[in-house]
Amino acid sequence: MEVGLSVKPNTAIDSTIEELIEQKYIDRILVMTVEPGFGGQKFMENMMEKVKYLHRKYPNLDIQVDGGIGIENAGLVAKAGANWLVAGSAIFNAKDRKEAF
Repeated sequence: MEVGLSVKPNTAIDSTIEELIEQKYIDRILVMTVEPGFGGQKFMENMMEKVKYLHRKYPNLDIQVDGGIGIENAGLVAKAGANWLVAGSAIFNAKDRKEAF
């Protein structure tokens, strides 16, 4: 079993979260790039600072990003250090879902 932790846009990566990572209590962290609960929101690019920080400090940690991910920003998210991307509206609202995927 793996354990993940999700952080909303206003949640800081603080010493408590870092201790959970360092003690290997979590295997993956999900950085939300929108406020959870409402599909179709605009991607908050400034959340990439969290992703970059986590990737630099914990290069073996799985970093997932969810919220406003689409073809126009997926490369930016991957370059920041995320290795799991969640795309919802970008796929399900596309005229050609197969192409969007």
